[in-house]
Formats: sequence, structure tokens, C-alpha cells
Amino acid sequence: MVTVEIKHILRNVQKLSTLLFLVVVGTVHAQQDAQYTQYMYNTVSVNPAYAGSRGHLSIAALYRNQWLGLDGAPETQTLNIHTPMGYRGVGLGISVVNDKIGPTSETYFDVDFSYTIQTSFEGKLSFGLKASAHMLDIRYSELDEFEIDPQLQSQQDIQNKFSPNIGAGVYYHTDRFYAGLSAPRILETTHFDESSVSTAKEQINLYAITGYVWDLNPFLKFKPTLLTKVVQGAPLQLDLSANFMLNERFIGGVAYRWDAAFSGLFGFMVSDQLMIGLAYDREITELGAATFNDGSFEVILRYDFRRNIGNLKSPRFF
Repeated sequence: MVTVEIKHILRNVQKLSTLLFLVVVGTVHAQQDAQYTQYMYNTVSVNPAYAGSRGHLSIAALYRNQWLGLDGAPETQTLNIHTPMGYRGVGLGISVVNDKIGPTSETYFDVDFSYTIQTSFEGKLSFGLKASAHMLDIRYSELDEFEIDPQLQSQQDIQNKFSPNIGAGVYYHTDRFYAGLSAPRILETTHFDESSVSTAKEQINLYAITGYVWDLNPFLKFKPTLLTKVVQGAPLQLDLSANFMLNERFIGGVAYRWDAAFSGLFGFMVSDQLMIGLAYDREITELGAATFNDGSFEVILRYDFRRNIGNLKSPRFF
């Protein structure tokens, strides 16, 4: 009985791994960008207008492992650097995003440019542009163990297939409020010819983000945030989060991805410059109920090159 159960689980793992592959390189009409639970600390990845908005050089590195325990599940690494420049209102940034699903790897090399204008005593409005180089790898040779279409197995591996892209965004913020609209990838690139066994077409991912910080008392801040993502041919994605910051050091909160997952978030300001953030997602879909899916894990490190001169403001909560 136990042996039958194990075989059943392994068969399901194979089916899910195959599904992950087909979602990426099969006939896909709504390919989506990498997913982040801690998007509020990784804003430049989805909106180029955020570049330089922190007022100093900022570096962030993020790692996400989705659906722990499932072979071939999505895995994402992100590194970004952005800073205001000497020219008034100009911000620049560079980032690298590597997204791996099964035998498929995608890497983006991005350059972000922003220009900011003062709209009021506290408010600033930024306009941003993103230029991307996209590299695609597909290792068909790794599919021998799966029961899939033999035509896919016979395909030659694809290595470093290049395609360019551009993006744009707007971002408004004060010391307590922010809101932004963006489309990080505007060009709808088709990665395979229509005559190929498999096609994958990138669709525009539209993002809307917003958040506000309340001082509940001198020691405790509360920040609700919202991210909305719209992709043609895919369900509307809504990410809601509520975070608290205690004594400018400890951050804790919860998040909900509509009809998809609940998340727990924790952050710690090691110093005025260094922050570490952790997130754990638990899916509420049928996949989340699988015994071989242990949820999704995400960690982010961010370092701000802030100088302690004069009356320094407390670390910004976004």
C-alpha cells in the first residue's frame, strides 16, 4: 500500500514538473513576469520610475524559491542597484533578474532611467524608462525522464536566445504615501516561430502599486500596501499586505494574494543602512494542498549608503 502511494506521488510530481515546463515553452499567450511577495522593498524591478527615489545609492538582492519540495519549481534571483545622479532630478539603476522554471531559464539585464519633478512641498513625481536585454535558455535534453510529446524531446537546446525590450512607469511619493503605474516589458516578443513545436509570447504586464504609512504611536508604524497586476489572458492578480514597524527596527506583517496564497512577512533593520526581509507563502489552491509542496520562501537584503549627517530622518518604510 505504501509503495502504491509513493508511486502515485511521484507520478504527480512528474505531471506537475511537465506542466511547469509546458506553461513556459508550450503554446503560451500570457507569459508573466517573476512574482515577488516583498515587492514593496523591490519596487525598481516593476517600476523604473522608482530608480533614485530613495535619495541615495541603494543595493538590493532577492532570492525566491517557489513551491518548495517540487522539482523544477520556479526559482528567482534579483540584484538591483539604483541612485540619484548629480544632475538634478535624474536617477539611474541597473538590475539583473534570473528566473528558472524546470529546464527553462530567463535572464533580464535592465537599465533604468528616471526623472523627478517636485510637485509640492512634500510630493515628488517621477517618470521612468527601462531598457532590457532578455536571454532565454531551454534545455530540451533534460526532458528524457518525463512522459511528454516526443517532438519536444527531439528539439535542440536553445542557449542565450536574445531579445530586447523596453518599459516605462510613473511614480509619485511623499514621506508617507506612494503610488505608481508601470509596464516593465512593453514589446510582445514571440520567442519561437509559429511553425515551431512550441511558442511563447510575452504579454504586457501592467502594474499598479500604492501604500501609506501611519504613525500609530511614537514607536509603532503601520503600512498597508496594494499591488495589482493585469496580464491579457491571465487572472487579475491582487496582492494585499499589512506591515508594522516597531522602534524603527522590527517589521512584521501578513499578506494575501487573491485566490492564491497567504503570506507571513518579517523584517529587521540591522542598522540604519542594512535591512533583511523574509517572507513565507502558503498556497490556498489545489497545488498548495499537495503533500510535496512546502510553500514558497523569499529573502531580501537591502543596503542603503546613507550618511549620518545632521538631523537624519528615520529610515523610510518603502
